[in-house]
Amino acid sequence: MIPLSWYLIVSACLFCIGLYGVMARRNAVAMLMAVELTLNAVNINLIAFWRYNNPGEPIGVAWAIFVLTVAAAEAAVGLALIISIYRQRDSVVAEELDILKY
Repeated sequence: MIPLSWYLIVSACLFCIGLYGVMARRNAVAMLMAVELTLNAVNINLIAFWRYNNPGEPIGVAWAIFVLTVAAAEAAVGLALIISIYRQRDSVVAEELDILKY
């Protein structure tokens, strides 16, 4: 059986890569992909802790499915917003998006 610490290390690495992607990227689509990486890191943590602490109750799997559902909704809404902004501005660079400023 693989130790819990290995899952946590992989999850922390994925989370750090996702965090770096959100902070360093200028493209909004790349930022959405980085957010997906962070959510997948959370899912790895949820499943790993569920498996090692209480595998009899499916609460960890339920939370993971909930996170996957939220991630899918976030991706759909985010891509719809990005497509709408691209049609208006011909750019998806996050620093140039000042539509809500007055």
